[in-house]
Amino acid sequence: MNATILLITFFAYTALLFFIAWATSRKTDNQTFFTGNRKSNWFLVAYGMIGASLSGVSFMSVPGNVYNENFYYLPMLLGFIIGYGVIAFVLLPLYFRMNLTSIYTYLDKRFGNFSYKTGASFFILSRLLGATVRTFLVVFVLYNFVFQHMNIPFSIVAIVFVTIAILYTMRGGVKTIVWTDTMQTTFMIVAIVAAVVFICNELNWSFGEMFSNVFNDKHSDVFDSDWSSSRNWIKQFISGAIVPIAMTGLDQAMMQKSLSCKNIGEAKKNVITSVAMMIPVNILFLTLGAILAIYVGQNPHLLELIGTNAAGNVEADKIFPVVAFSLKNIVGIFFFVGLISAAYPTCANALTSLTTSSCIDIINMEKREWDEKTKKLIRMIVMFLLATLFILLILIFNDMKGDAVINMVYQIAAYTYGPLLGLFMFGIMTKLKTLDKAVPFICIVVPVICFVIEKYIFSFGFSLILLCAALTFAGMLIFSKKNTDLLK
Repeated sequence: MNATILLITFFAYTALLFFIAWATSRKTDNQTFFTGNRKSNWFLVAYGMIGASLSGVSFMSVPGNVYNENFYYLPMLLGFIIGYGVIAFVLLPLYFRMNLTSIYTYLDKRFGNFSYKTGASFFILSRLLGATVRTFLVVFVLYNFVFQHMNIPFSIVAIVFVTIAILYTMRGGVKTIVWTDTMQTTFMIVAIVAAVVFICNELNWSFGEMFSNVFNDKHSDVFDSDWSSSRNWIKQFISGAIVPIAMTGLDQAMMQKSLSCKNIGEAKKNVITSVAMMIPVNILFLTLGAILAIYVGQNPHLLELIGTNAAGNVEADKIFPVVAFSLKNIVGIFFFVGLISAAYPTCANALTSLTTSSCIDIINMEKREWDEKTKKLIRMIVMFLLATLFILLILIFNDMKGDAVINMVYQIAAYTYGPLLGLFMFGIMTKLKTLDKAVPFICIVVPVICFVIEKYIFSFGFSLILLCAALTFAGMLIFSKKNTDLLK
């Protein structure tokens, strides 16, 4: 694949992105950045959330992982229905009723300042780590297939990519993201469909033969019945029910767009519609993964280009790009556009939500008697500092990459979103007060305990997040006011 063609494609797509950003960011203020003035169209938010949820991780790791792990991701997708139901009918009504800008303000009103700051800090850590892993994957591909051939260092590619994300969201914030996510979701889905069509054409398959061959192939196996495996289907389904609650419902980046809808009714429709579209799109990703696995099986010379990781497994994240760039130029272009379409929302959404949480939760901007100009300046400084940290973490992940990135993302989520889930569960499911000052201690100790259990006792896989949440809940119960009163 010609690197110059990819470079032209990259700049053309970026120019289109900036045009949309310009068109949506006129006459904006801080409230536009944080909440979109609560005027976002619910369907656009739902459709755009597909791209924001899938990201570059799903675009490459979900299809690639099929080679090593078959369709074991599917039970997790089915669990999403339960998770998004909880978001729509439990969490969103709570957020709207309390008129929250940052969802972590709930913890302040429910438990106190220590719980509030702990929750916000864990979100910032969670989103920072998760988004940098996802963004790293895209920067990695940009570097290996385009900029490496021009002798441009990996660090420069990372800086340019993150800078672009800052520039197109700096003014419009949530309002801009709603529209750019819509465009990016469209390009991503078109790219996947195009890849399926072109690869099937290379295999001389008709539409009917594609379904038949995928269904009969070993890679379409859905259920892993080995209870000791982290991919056991029951563990996957439970994880699918829990992970969206934590990584979407308790994530400022995802909820910020839902909270920008006009009212609770439209916000609910947004979430329900989002999961209704997300599941078939993910199934399309898995289907592509099976097709890629079959194609690589028939063209074993590609395995040399793909390579293996330290565990001896095929590098899942490289399968899709290697196959796409080995075919006609048009396939590589579709793949490339789909990849950057999936990647930009991850980076931009993260920076916007991290800036919001830092300004509202940590700096307490809403309570400060600053003028609009001062607030805007502080917001931009915070965003710049976060972007710098973002770039540093991308460089660190570049040195330590091993397993498929989607696995790394969910491992990180278990240890960071798990305590956050436990905090909200305790607040919503009980009427007890807890010792506010004990919450930071609980949320630090629990991930350490879970790490030891996962590594040395029993593998929970993606459902480790539920164990972290349960132990956090138990810790808060131990330090509840009722129990601490008994100790006096």
